[in-house]
Amino acid sequence: MHHKRSSNSLQTHRFKQQAANTDSYTVFNLLTDDTLLHHVERLSPDYRERLFPPTETLSMFVAQALSADRSCQNIVNQALTKRLIAGLDRCSIRTGGYCRARQRLPQHMISGISTVLAEHMSAQTPAACDWRGRRVCLVDGTTMSMPDTAANQAAFPQQGGQAPGLGFPICRWVGITCLASGALLNAAIGRFSGKGANEQALLREILDTFEVGDLVLGDAFYPTWFLLTELQDRDVDVLMEQHGARRRSTDFRCGQRLGERDHLLEWPKPKKPAWLSQQAYDRYPATLVVREFKAGGKVMVSTLRCPKSHPKAELKRLYRQRWNIELDLRHIKDSLGMNILSCRTPEMIHKEIWVYLLAYNLIRFLMLTAALQAGLMPRHISFKHSLQLALAWMQLAQFVDDTCAQNLLTAMAAQQVANRPGRIEPRAVKRRPKPFPLLTVTRDKARAHVRKKGHPKKLK
Repeated sequence: MHHKRSSNSLQTHRFKQQAANTDSYTVFNLLTDDTLLHHVERLSPDYRERLFPPTETLSMFVAQALSADRSCQNIVNQALTKRLIAGLDRCSIRTGGYCRARQRLPQHMISGISTVLAEHMSAQTPAACDWRGRRVCLVDGTTMSMPDTAANQAAFPQQGGQAPGLGFPICRWVGITCLASGALLNAAIGRFSGKGANEQALLREILDTFEVGDLVLGDAFYPTWFLLTELQDRDVDVLMEQHGARRRSTDFRCGQRLGERDHLLEWPKPKKPAWLSQQAYDRYPATLVVREFKAGGKVMVSTLRCPKSHPKAELKRLYRQRWNIELDLRHIKDSLGMNILSCRTPEMIHKEIWVYLLAYNLIRFLMLTAALQAGLMPRHISFKHSLQLALAWMQLAQFVDDTCAQNLLTAMAAQQVANRPGRIEPRAVKRRPKPFPLLTVTRDKARAHVRKKGHPKKLK
């Protein structure tokens, strides 16, 4: 009899441990922290009492994105276990209720919480992390694929060179990150190709993210006449590598000479592009004065026009830090797993992207807290290390007290990244692909061919 009681006690203990492994518990606490609580309540929609209210649904959605098993079934199973341990009525193990709750979540709630958190981090970052008292913003774009459904194909068509049924829908998004804190300030999402699908057009959708006095770093795709003029009108300066089309015609003998391979140049207003109305085109000035200089083998363009207050050697050192946004995008796509999305409708694709971006900012928020307590720059802490610690912490959240949480932040600050200025990496992979041919017909036809003639031989 005693043995039976001990066995039941052990089983109950294990069951409680399993209940504590609900990752959404920690995410819920982060979202309802004093920093975000007011904004979460403000952005949450009106709702009636349901099994999955908006804040809890969002917490589960974020935890699902952070989990190694990203299935809806896994997160619903966690919710069921949590309810049973809390003494509540058992809920269904079917995923339909949770999926409908995700569909009811307004996108502006998810994106709004993410951007508010980013603004908070940007404001909390020490002034010493800024460049000459100015916030430095990094811009870049990337792409992601998603399930091959008719709805996704209509909204985000696959690449034009692929036959129907052989490719996957693909979307493009452009992000703005803060150089000092690493926070993702805002993002714009669109299709991969077609009208208004390039990175310039997407960036124009979120220009209001920039504040007066900001400095924007971007690669050679961005310094076009209209974008630079828009940013100048907002009192936002830029430092970018010169656009390839202009770089070939750069002549430092023209314009006002500032130093060796350093001059001011007037760019005349180009012809009206198709995407711009005549009324808006007429409001632009006739010319734009920019500075061109050559440093480190690159032709740079900037609206910081004074060579004394902004020497080109200092601007060259600053531009090397643009590489950080390449790492930020890699963390979001690879470390968090956003490279391939899983939702089957365009509406949910937008929400899924913003859930990943919110998860990224929550990790950055923990990193900023750890950096402030340790007296470090937020960029000096390893994102991957912090993510691993945060995931381990989420598994044991209900057993963690304030002292343990403090020790966790100390552990985050203990792993620092190396100083790698001017890092250059080849856009190539070393590992060879698996020796199988590409799928060149629809899957149904391929199955029929295998039934008739067997599997094809491996490639040599």
